[in-house]
Amino acid sequence: MEQIYIVMLVVLGVLAIIDLVVGVSNDAVNFLNSAIGSKAVSFRTIMIVASLGILVGALFSSGMMEIARSGIFIPSMFSFDDVMIIFLAVMISDIILLDVFNSIGLPTSTTVSIIFELLGAALCLAIYKIYISDNNFANLADYINTEKASQIVFSILLSVVLSFTLGSFVQYISRLIFTFQYEKRVAYIGAIFGGIAITAITFFILIKGLKGVSFIQEETHEWIKANQTLIIAVNFVFFTLLSQVLMTFFKVNILRLIIIIGTFALALAFAGNDLVNFIGVPIAAYNSYKIFDGSGVAGDQFMMGALADENIVAPFYFLLLAGVVMVITLWTSKKAKNVIETGLNLSRQGDGVERFSPNMLSRYIVRFGVFMGRGVNYFLPKSIQIKIDKQFEKTEIKGKKRKDEPAFDMVRAAVNLMVASILISIGTSLKLPLSTTYVTFMVAMGTSFADRAWDRESAVYRIAGVFNVIGGWFVTAIVAFFSAFIFAYFLKVGEVYAFIGLLVGLGILLYRSSRKHKEIVKIQQEQLLLKREDIVTINEVISECSIQISRVVNGSNVIYSGVIENLGLQDLGQLKENRKELRKLEKEVDELKSNVYYFIKNLDETSAEGSMFYVMILGYLQDMIQSLGFITQNSYSHINNNHKQLKFNQIRDLKSLANELEKLFADIIVIFEEGSFDKIDSILKAKIEIFDKVSLLIKKQIERIRTVETSPKNSKLYFSLLLETNDLIKAAMNLLELFKEFNTHANIKGNKF
Repeated sequence: MEQIYIVMLVVLGVLAIIDLVVGVSNDAVNFLNSAIGSKAVSFRTIMIVASLGILVGALFSSGMMEIARSGIFIPSMFSFDDVMIIFLAVMISDIILLDVFNSIGLPTSTTVSIIFELLGAALCLAIYKIYISDNNFANLADYINTEKASQIVFSILLSVVLSFTLGSFVQYISRLIFTFQYEKRVAYIGAIFGGIAITAITFFILIKGLKGVSFIQEETHEWIKANQTLIIAVNFVFFTLLSQVLMTFFKVNILRLIIIIGTFALALAFAGNDLVNFIGVPIAAYNSYKIFDGSGVAGDQFMMGALADENIVAPFYFLLLAGVVMVITLWTSKKAKNVIETGLNLSRQGDGVERFSPNMLSRYIVRFGVFMGRGVNYFLPKSIQIKIDKQFEKTEIKGKKRKDEPAFDMVRAAVNLMVASILISIGTSLKLPLSTTYVTFMVAMGTSFADRAWDRESAVYRIAGVFNVIGGWFVTAIVAFFSAFIFAYFLKVGEVYAFIGLLVGLGILLYRSSRKHKEIVKIQQEQLLLKREDIVTINEVISECSIQISRVVNGSNVIYSGVIENLGLQDLGQLKENRKELRKLEKEVDELKSNVYYFIKNLDETSAEGSMFYVMILGYLQDMIQSLGFITQNSYSHINNNHKQLKFNQIRDLKSLANELEKLFADIIVIFEEGSFDKIDSILKAKIEIFDKVSLLIKKQIERIRTVETSPKNSKLYFSLLLETNDLIKAAMNLLELFKEFNTHANIKGNKF
């Protein structure tokens, strides 16, 4: 029987590596966002600094991973067999949960996930044990450490409110002092700011980053705690003087130095303390096996009270392997970049395409904020308003493409790191289990709010995004609890069969998730073609429009043919897929419209006429999408409402029309892909034929109504399809005529494509 426990240990080791990969992919946002967003140093330098922080934190991490061993459940109440089931259920749940959040690009707390997974799995087995023994559920508190779970819930609320508030306040004061033209002011007040920031970050390393490391004795930690005020005062004086020396004699940008040190500190703390979230459970399983091995007692009889021993530490080579895996993941994970992008999107200073859709709550909050702002302005003297507004005036960076501009400046990045460090240090010293994710994310949101990054153009989207992320945190706790609870039950009841089944299921889910993410990345890379903002000449306008027209016409061709085919087959499922494809196409065109401001702004004066051309092209593409939308939605609704099927003759005529339209669109695609614009005339000459075809089909339906047609719903749908098809063709023809006219004009001006 012991062989199965060895297999479980090996599986837990493999799961630990997988959990490290998915965990780092999500938590990388905590220590990379400020440095990447500000572009204070090169991306390579940022990654090197973060990697060093991770390695140092992992190598000197505390082996005292008591949360996984005894922080949530009481080991003495569970057998060795029970704790192995708990650990397996927790790891499987954690990997699935974090991978889902990584795939959708939302940051979540690995601390909360592991805590509630341990709670769910342990509670399941506790209920099971009580049920088969004395059925006295009043003893449930003897199995579970409920105090820790309640602390976590409290810390969630505390982290969210305190981090956002303090981040907003410090950033507002910092911006009033430095303004957005901070280069000159840094020269004479940067040393004091550097002293404060580096002192806060250094204190963070001492209190949080090096908490419980193996090379620092407990007496040293006690001395640090007892002399915190002295340490802060000495560090402030020292780092203020050092900052001034570096700025004066070595011309060092002190803000850049703060960002580098802060990134290292947060990466160190992440690896040193959050490592328990990924390998704490497998190490606890390893320690459990060492306690059990050689006991001569059956696994379901051997109680694990010894697991609560505080002197149990993690083997050094486990920590070394974990550090290496985390560094490799940091450099290679594409999902980490997806999560980082969410934080940057919500906190960036500039505008652009927003990721999240507004909701009722975000709209009401913005309205309330506008109302409050007007109230403050009513009482605040005009001269003070003007003076404050002047401090927040931004200078446009010329000569840089928008995609190359930093998401925010180095002042905000430094404040992000400084405030996050202070809050986590205070929380640790007060023994409050503050989540690194919650603190760093909400500080970033608070500083972006104070920096007026959430203006009337973007606030409703940013606030909705923040609520989505915060909602995801609470979902993390709930899903983590119930998934671990269910998996633990399956493993307890199903034993080996459930063990194998869950592993196979996990493998399938991870494989499908990886494939789907690759497809999403591929689509995103293709969509980057739709977001060019560096177009300045007529030739580039023609080239860009050709790409966009080709993509939209190709998408329209596929959707239209699919809708007509699936309508004839009455295939509701495929019509639903057609609607999804349509929404993707609508999103592409909508992003083109969102980008039109920057497109026009970048055109040089000699190409100004290209602006009107581009706007009209977008208008015709929008017309095509709207007609296609009516066709798709009406067809779906007709089948979904279980109306009568279209008659054979109607389906035949629609398919005949779809074939002609497919050929027309195929010819248009070839023209724009190959740049053979001289062939546009031949398509325009043939447009009469297809318009006549639509008119003929309308007349035939009128005759059917007079003779054999008995379904008003069928007639309504059929006429709608024909009329919208007519509008679809008309929009395509108008687009071709406009393109022909503009291309001819460009050739006359000597800008032949």
